[in-house]
Order: sequence, then structure tokens, then C-alpha cells
Amino acid sequence: MNVSSAQSGMHASPGPWRAALRSLGRNPSAMTALAALVLITLACLLAPFYAHTVARTDPFVSNVAGTVVLGGQDVDIMQPNDNPLHLGLSPIGPTWQRTYLLGADSQGRDIAARLLYGGRNSLLISSCATVLCLIVAAMVGIIAGFMGGLVDTVLSRMMDIMWAVPVYLFAISLSIMTVNSGLRIGPFMIEANNLLIPITIIALVYVPYAARPIRGRVITLRQAEFVTAARGLGVPRWRIIVFDILPNITTTLVVLGPLIMAMALLAESALSFLSIGVQAPAASWGTIIQDGEGLIYTRPMASIAPGLAIVAVVLALNILGDGLRDALDVRETSRRDAG
Repeated sequence: MNVSSAQSGMHASPGPWRAALRSLGRNPSAMTALAALVLITLACLLAPFYAHTVARTDPFVSNVAGTVVLGGQDVDIMQPNDNPLHLGLSPIGPTWQRTYLLGADSQGRDIAARLLYGGRNSLLISSCATVLCLIVAAMVGIIAGFMGGLVDTVLSRMMDIMWAVPVYLFAISLSIMTVNSGLRIGPFMIEANNLLIPITIIALVYVPYAARPIRGRVITLRQAEFVTAARGLGVPRWRIIVFDILPNITTTLVVLGPLIMAMALLAESALSFLSIGVQAPAASWGTIIQDGEGLIYTRPMASIAPGLAIVAVVLALNILGDGLRDALDVRETSRRDAG
């Protein structure tokens, strides 16, 4: 008996989260996307080291009259245009060296250094907005799905109204209201240049997108036998929500996380490009694209570099989200393990 019990314990099936991680580890696309996200995040976190130690430049100070050493010679950062009359000045293009690796913007600032600093803000805003969005969406979805009746109707109609307004129009409207005067929440005042403002706006905009699937999952769980039995035994509602409902919607929240973050990153970049997101002197990928808009024909790298960074992160987040969805699908995981 002891031997058979030990053998059965040795061959016991792993827990659902361990099985999901193992399934995710066997997905090369998802792991490549995860590795890319980690590398981009680490590079952005090392922005101060790159700017002050490698490039030896301050990406937030104008340097239109500066020079850079290339091939042993001092080269002006702002150079005459390539047109026949050589009228006007254009910033230096990519040097592919440690200084001005991707060239300079219209104010003579190192694009590569600003790209890393901008990534810090873009990734911070999108990740924090995603967490806040999922927290609010979980609260709305759980209350609406579990309570039902009038509560569900009121909350669902509110979500429908928010859903009916185009995302960017809704976000722009909220941003315009706060870009000059800031945001007041009761006795607290958030300044206009505080990153909490774009984080809050983007989180609220995407609440309906996350609350709907959570509400549907909660409605299904509410009708499950274990929830019905708990209610029949007189278990308080809050205990059912905390110990029965919430653990069973965790997978939904995990799958929604990368997808919401991808949409939040795009929204942040759009708002910053329109000058109603991240405010100067801070930078984000959206503001860097705006700075390079006037150089698109002469120094396109000023806009292409942050654009490629946005594309890379959004693509990686979507691939990772698909991988998490497949890994956390119990039926699909069981089918793969059986095969």
C-alpha cells in the first residue's frame, strides 16, 4: 500500500498553474515574445546608464550648437540641409556609434537616449493603467455578474454607454479636461504633468473591454454547483466572492493583461503625440514621434525608431497574450497533455 501510494504521488498530475507554465514554456512564439519584452524593459530601465556613461549626453537639454567627434573630427550636430540651396539646418543622422547612435532630433538631443527614457514612461503608464483597469473591471464585473437584477442592469448600461463612445475620442476628451487644470479627487489635487493623470484616463477608457468578459465568467460561476451549495449553506456573499469567484476569474485577468496593456500603450502614444498625454520635459514614445514629425523627410529615424519600439512591444504583448490564452485553456491543455 505504501509503495503504491508513493508511486501514485510521484505520478500525480501537476496543478493547473504549473501545467499552464509548462505549456507556455513549450510555446516558442510566446517565449520569444516574453524574452523580447524583458529585453526592452531592461534596456529602458538602463536609460540613465546609457545616457550618462555610454552616450555621455543629456537627452533633455537642447544642444543645437554642439558638436560630436566622428572619425577623429568635430562634426556639428546641426548641419546644412541637403537641398540645392543648403537652406536651413537638419540634425545629424545616425552615427551608429555610442554617441548619437540614432542621430539627433530638431533640438540636438540624442534620439537613442530619449528613446530609452521615453520607453520608461510609456511602459510604466501602460502597465500601471492595465493593473488599475483590471482592478476596476474586476470589481464591476464581479458585482454585476454576481448580484444580477437591477445592479447588473445599471452597471451593464453604464458600460454600454462607455463602450459606445470611440476609445480615442473618450480619452482625448478626458485628457483635454485635465491637461491644463489637473485632476481633483476630493481633497487631493493631481498636477497636470503628473503621470497619474494619463494612467487614470487610459485605465477608465478600457474598463468596459475588460469588465464584459469578467461579468460573463462570473455569471457562469454563479450558476456552478459549488457556488449554489455555498449559498445553500448560508455562506456570506463576500466569502463566496473572495474564496470561490475571485480565484476562478484569475485566469481571465491574466489573459486580459497583455491585451489591455497593448491597447493602453497605443492609447498613451496617441495622447502624447497630440500633446495631451505625457507633458514636457518628460518624454514618451508618442512625444518622440511628435518631435520627429517635422524631420520625416530629412531624418526619418527620429520618428521611425519610437514607432518601431511601439510596434515591437504591441506585437510581443499580443503574441504573449495568445500564448497565455492557449496555456490557461484547461481543455486545450488537457488535450495536448493527452497527446
